[in-house]
Amino acid sequence: MMTTILAAGAAPAAGSNPYGFWEALEQGGVIAWTVFCILAFMSIVSFYIMFTKLFEQQKVMNQAKRVRQTFWSSPNLKEGAAKLEKNSAYRQIVDDGLAAQEQHTQLTDPVEAHDWLHGSLARSEATINSKLGGGLAFLATVGSVAPFVGLFGTVIGIYRALIKIGAAGQASIDAVAGPVGEALIMTALGLAVAVPAVLAYNWLQRRNKSIAEDLAAFSNDVLGFLASNGAVRPTARKAAPAAAVKPAATTTTAGTTPRA
Repeated sequence: MMTTILAAGAAPAAGSNPYGFWEALEQGGVIAWTVFCILAFMSIVSFYIMFTKLFEQQKVMNQAKRVRQTFWSSPNLKEGAAKLEKNSAYRQIVDDGLAAQEQHTQLTDPVEAHDWLHGSLARSEATINSKLGGGLAFLATVGSVAPFVGLFGTVIGIYRALIKIGAAGQASIDAVAGPVGEALIMTALGLAVAVPAVLAYNWLQRRNKSIAEDLAAFSNDVLGFLASNGAVRPTARKAAPAAAVKPAATTTTAGTTPRA
């Protein structure tokens, strides 16, 4: 009696689920495994790009805070640049601006100093923005291609199910459960890879746009400083003074005289 009960309880654990995830991939064969490996590769690279770009963007944003706090309090750009991190985005703009100012004195063909400095600073901004945007094209590609890669696996799964139905001569659940399950898994994997990639792409693009606006404003300030020999520089905004609290007016009742 006890042996029968133990055997009955152990039977489900001993038997494997023929319709599980890995079992569906094994039934799908080479095509299913290939689609799965492609989607897994897309997902891993997408998350790698997302985290590395977040780190780069946060680094530039932290540099912007230090620029607002300490840079423009320096008497000249060289001393201000010394307060910034080497190889940082804002340090690159300052160094390129100073280099352009020195190069302008060596030009044999007369060029307006403003135009020469503006072009050099714009080229520096474009280089930084291009570096920040590197890898985002892959996220956009994954977001648009991954659903179709999963759909390819879905089509193959449905095709295999139809072949089994035709070979068996009847549409039994046992014949089509495996291929149809594999097809649905491929569809779900394609969406699971594409959705995070699209969300990450839009989010990172929005942050890059904000960074580009800050860089453009800083570049314009540097241009004004160089073109005016230091006479024009941004001024820190002072906080507005708090409004004085007026004492509450004394109310009197009609016919009575307020006491002193």
